[in-house]
Amino acid sequence: MGKGAWTALLLAVLVAWGWSRQQSPEPAPASAPVHGPAAPSEAPAAIRDHAPAWLPPEARDTLALIRAGGPYPYRQDGGVFQNRERRLPERPRGYYREYTVDTPGSRDRGARRIVSGGDPPAEFFYTDDHYRSFRRFEWSAP
Repeated sequence: MGKGAWTALLLAVLVAWGWSRQQSPEPAPASAPVHGPAAPSEAPAAIRDHAPAWLPPEARDTLALIRAGGPYPYRQDGGVFQNRERRLPERPRGYYREYTVDTPGSRDRGARRIVSGGDPPAEFFYTDDHYRSFRRFEWSAP
């Protein structure tokens, strides 16, 4: 085989490999637990009934995980939210905790979060733009 044929073969292999990576989902990162968020249909009915209707189904799944105390899909879940942007009411450090709300089609954690305040959680906030804005909501674990 000549140099041009090898180059063409290598290019074909790389294109095929790239296409196959786009067609198959990424494996979970090694640091993420094996347990992912529950599918929307798996969230207990009581969680769905007590959550605000405007929350996406994936947020209800996150609420079910918060109620159960985990396991959470990302190591940052349950970690302290520091409120650096000061968009939430001022509270002592450690008051707020953040949890990932799965974003379908996203290859990373995405921008959606639930932030809870208190221990046990007494107030809840939802953001879909990575902390630029929050929407407060009422939720009590059944």
